[in-house]
Order: sequence, then C-alpha cells, then structure tokens
Amino acid sequence: MTELNYQSPMSAVLESFPGAQRALFRKYHIGGCSSCGFQPTETLAEVCARNGNLDVTEVLAHIQSSHELDAKVLISPKDLATLLQADKTVKLVDVRSREEFEAVKIAGSVLLSQDVMRELMASGSNTNPIVVIDHAGKNGLDAAAYFMGHGLQNVRCLLGGLDAWAQEVEPTMRRYKLG
Repeated sequence: MTELNYQSPMSAVLESFPGAQRALFRKYHIGGCSSCGFQPTETLAEVCARNGNLDVTEVLAHIQSSHELDAKVLISPKDLATLLQADKTVKLVDVRSREEFEAVKIAGSVLLSQDVMRELMASGSNTNPIVVIDHAGKNGLDAAAYFMGHGLQNVRCLLGGLDAWAQEVEPTMRRYKLG
C-alpha cells in the first residue's frame, strides 16, 4: 500500500481504502452526490480545501480508521437471523433492482423506493434497527453510509448480502449470479 499524504490523488486514496468515500460522506458529507463529489485526480488537500478548509491530517486519520466503522456496521447472516427472531421491529431494506427483489427476497424485506426512503428519513434517528440488503455485500455499505450520513443511527448491513444469507441461513433459497 502506498503511503498517503495531503498531495495524494483521490484515486490513490480510494485504491488504498475502498471504504474512503463512505467514510468521507458519513462524517463530512463529501462525495455522496454531484454537488459534493470529487474527481479522481483531485488531491486530498484540494478536496479538504473546498469543503470548508478541513484539516487534512484529521480527514486522512478518519479515512484510515473507517474500515473499523464498516466492520461494526456489518451483521452476519446468522446474527441477522437471531436478531430477526428476537426483535420484530427490524426493518429489512433491500437495495437490489426490482427484478432481483421480485425473483428472490428475505421474508419481510421491503424494496428501497421513494416511499420507503421517505418513511426511513421521517423516522428521525431511528430507534428500531434497519438492515440493508444487497446481492453480495458490495453496495449495501454505501446505502447504509447514506442513511447514516442523513442522521439515521441504528443501521446495519448484511455481510455478504442475500447470497450469503442463502448460503448460511436459508439454503433452499434460489441463488443467482450477476453478469
């Protein structure tokens, strides 16, 4: 891994720390949309400068520790199954496509839509848990970070997505590959 510093381009930051964009959005609201996005060629110092002159050392330290926060957000399929048995208020939010959702889903899950998004955002800091589900655990953390970046506190993400759930909890569930 390359040593990062204030002159590192964002492409190098993202290569070294794949969760960096989530971390930047979660704490600083940077990189989540076109108005707060950044270019791969911009340096970390440039991104910090145009976002309120953020302290580059602090931002870099936050990026480097973000993997720990990502790990805390993840919930294993077996732990989710246990949580679902113990807590009937858990909201399962599926961020896959409508076609994928209609083909196979975890019982009780809802497909993320504008109505579901409004309901989630209206819940304030959400005392009831929300668990984000994707196909294989690649996009769920981004959705969870988005919700956390908008003030939701009790958000988790299914580790390995629906594919891991089918493998570890519900082996009779139909599985599919994205091509």
